[in-house]
Amino acid sequence: MGIWGGSRLRKDFSLFPIPYSLGKMKILISNDDGVFAEGIQSLANGLAAIGHEVVVVCPDKERSATGHGLTLHQPIRAEIVKSIFDDGITAWACSGTPADCVKLALSCLLETQPDLVLAGINHGPNLGTDILYSGTVSAAMEGIVENIPSIAFSLGSYTAREFEVAVNFAQSLVQKIESQPLDNLMLLNVNVPAIEETEIAGVKITRTGIRRYLDTFEKRVDPRGKTYYWLGGELLEDVEETNDKLLVEKLPTDIQAMREKYITITPLEYNLTYGQQLSYLQKWKIDNFSE
Repeated sequence: MGIWGGSRLRKDFSLFPIPYSLGKMKILISNDDGVFAEGIQSLANGLAAIGHEVVVVCPDKERSATGHGLTLHQPIRAEIVKSIFDDGITAWACSGTPADCVKLALSCLLETQPDLVLAGINHGPNLGTDILYSGTVSAAMEGIVENIPSIAFSLGSYTAREFEVAVNFAQSLVQKIESQPLDNLMLLNVNVPAIEETEIAGVKITRTGIRRYLDTFEKRVDPRGKTYYWLGGELLEDVEETNDKLLVEKLPTDIQAMREKYITITPLEYNLTYGQQLSYLQKWKIDNFSE
C-alpha cells in the first residue's frame, strides 16, 4: 500500500532497481545549501554517472530557509566553477537565492530547457509545513512555475553525510519518470531517512503534515552597541489534522511515514487556493460594504 512502483525491501535484493538511462535527459540541479554542499555534489555526480546531461546552478553559499525569495535590489552574479563536480557537469555558482538560480538558469544560462529540474539533496528533511520556508522546495517549485516537472530531494538528518541511499533512489525515480512521464505537472517532494538501505521500510506516497514550533528570538548586542536578534526555534508538535476529508484521509503524512522509516513522496503544486472554502466565501455580501 502506497509503495512506489510496487517495490518492497527484501533480504535478497535492493530496495531500488539497478538504474540505467533509457536516453540522455537534460537535468538542471540547484539547492539551498550552496555549491560546496556534499548533497548536491552527490546528486549531480550520481545522475551524470548513469548518462544524463547535468547542469548545476546553485547559490555560492548556504541560503537555507530563504523560501521563494528573489533578489530585486542588487545584481545577481554567476560564475562557472570547476573541480567541484565530476567531468562533464557544467556548474555555476550564483550570488542569488535558490529561486534566483533556477530563474537565471532557465532564462539566461541554459541554451535549451531541461527535461527536469531537481533540488537537493538537502542536508536535513523538508517535511510538513516546513516546505513553506524551504529554499530547496522553492528551487524545485520555480521549475513548476516554468512548466517543467521538478523534484526536491532531502535527507532526513542535518548532520549525516552519507548520501548513497538518497542518490540511489534519485537515480531510480528519475528513471521511473524517464520511462513513465508524469501525467500532470507537479513537484515531487522526496524525503529519505538517514539510515542504511536495509533499514528502510519502503516508499510511501504521502500528504503534507503540519509542524508547529516555539519561535524564540535571542536579544544580543554587537560590538558597536547595536541591538540585534537571533531567531531560534523548538519543535513543539507534529499535527496530524487535515481539512480535506475527501482524498487524503487514507494517506499518511510525510512526517508520520518518515518516522516509520519510509521514503516519502509528496506531490505539490503552487496553487494555494483553499478550494473548499470558495463556495462559503461567495455567500458573503462583500460587494456592498453597507450591508
